[in-house]
Amino acid sequence: MTDTRGPQPQYEGYATGPLPGEREPAPGQAGPYHPPQAYPSPPGGTQGGGRPYGAQQGAGPAQTARKPRTGARTTPRTRKARLRVSKADPWSVMKVSFLLSIALGICTVVASAVLWMVMDAMGVFSTVGGTISEATGSNEGNGFDLQAFLSLPRVLVFTSVIAVIDVVLATALATLGAFIYNLSAGFVGGVELTLAEDE
Repeated sequence: MTDTRGPQPQYEGYATGPLPGEREPAPGQAGPYHPPQAYPSPPGGTQGGGRPYGAQQGAGPAQTARKPRTGARTTPRTRKARLRVSKADPWSVMKVSFLLSIALGICTVVASAVLWMVMDAMGVFSTVGGTISEATGSNEGNGFDLQAFLSLPRVLVFTSVIAVIDVVLATALATLGAFIYNLSAGFVGGVELTLAEDE
């Protein structure tokens, strides 16, 4: 088979240069070739086209954190909790009501004593006793003596008896009320309370 194209021009580079396997390496490439993916990324990170993230956004590495807006108004939110009293312990109700009724009885006795002293100092008993004696016509010694009947010891004894009765009744009624509340809470669910925090 004969070549009919005639003589072809010879390129100088291919004619006189060394073959690819015989070429010497370039001065700057002493080691093997590594692709760009093999090199570690810079500390700031790159995004799209090899540009650092901070440089693309127009800020340095120290300004990459998002800063809050200073002009925004922050109003504190009041947290609320909706609770339901589903059961009252009768034993705890009895103890609390007993202590409260004792305190109320002591306050009643002290208030009665103070009130009697004030009324006696104002002469209320003598005035009312004289009026009753004149109205009934019993100015003699056998008449009704209001001041002797409403003496301080009698008033204190009567008030103490009322306070003891109040302690017993209040404790019993509070305990019975706790039982009744537990029964009613089993049907309707109990009393609902909404609690909110203080600002």
